[in-house]
Amino acid sequence: MSDIINKIKSAFNSKDIEATKQLHAQKKHIPEPWHKTEQGKYIGSAVYGASDGIITTFAVVAGAAGANLSTGVILILGFANLLGDGFSMATGDYLSEKSEADYIKSEREREEWEVEVNPAGERHEIREIYSNKGLAGEKLDKIVEIITSDKKIWVDTMMREELGLSDAEDDSPLKSALITFFSFIAAGFMPLLAYVFASYIPFFQQNLFASATFITALTLFVVGAARTYVTDIKWYKSGLEMLIVGSLSAGVAYFVGYFVKTFFGITV
Repeated sequence: MSDIINKIKSAFNSKDIEATKQLHAQKKHIPEPWHKTEQGKYIGSAVYGASDGIITTFAVVAGAAGANLSTGVILILGFANLLGDGFSMATGDYLSEKSEADYIKSEREREEWEVEVNPAGERHEIREIYSNKGLAGEKLDKIVEIITSDKKIWVDTMMREELGLSDAEDDSPLKSALITFFSFIAAGFMPLLAYVFASYIPFFQQNLFASATFITALTLFVVGAARTYVTDIKWYKSGLEMLIVGSLSAGVAYFVGYFVKTFFGITV
């Protein structure tokens, strides 16, 4: 199946009409095993950006605390990680979303071209799609007639039913990247909160790492609970899951920092 699809794409790229017709005659419709939904897209970017932000930043703080580094060093490492990783994650999100949008656009152009040069073959595929859904006789004829009477509906149907793709005209790769970046920064700042305000709040000064740990644990649970909007997992289970994962990451970082400082005798 994948070999035929690749040949069809090659025929499209070379605008080989006869090859396109022949390949479509050979291809049987097989639904894709996945279908991406765009619902909650930006919520997902915000939640997962925040999740990564708080875990990675606290891992840096925990590692530095384990090595018994000074507050100044911890702040430098923390903010460097916060901005560097935040920017890296946002650009990765942007490139990923843009690549997907470009891919969908190219597939749509191919389907539009095939509808123009091989309407009989594409009409037969529409018939196969709805025949496989259980339609037959006059109902099948009617729905095929309706869909193929409008080119946009026809192409939309092929994109969705054959390729498992849908246009997301309102989605913006830049918007998704910005949401990821700012949610990463906002949540990732929380582990640094106690260190930033230690000079103004005596309790933070006296309990620096403990305060950072408590603030981080609370934020981890809240961010984890917010994942229920995109995962449908119960909020308290999602919150506890995020808290456990974040705690394990921080624990590893803390003991690595402690081990390196002790084993190599590093002093700062």
